[in-house]
Amino acid sequence: HRLSTIAALDRLVVLDHGRIVEEGTHAELLARGGLYAALWARQSGGFLAEHIPEAELLAG
Repeated sequence: HRLSTIAALDRLVVLDHGRIVEEGTHAELLARGGLYAALWARQSGGFLAEHIPEAELLAG
């Protein structure tokens, strides 16, 4: 799934092997530099900004 489709949600929960490993907003999870941030970096390929305008998220 594309992470950009969930980035605007109020709360994200990240699971790893069925266990909750992180939770928070998109910005909070990126700032932590954990699993979500690694997945975001891999999926965005360095082309997406950390903050996606809400209009783009809704259009996605």
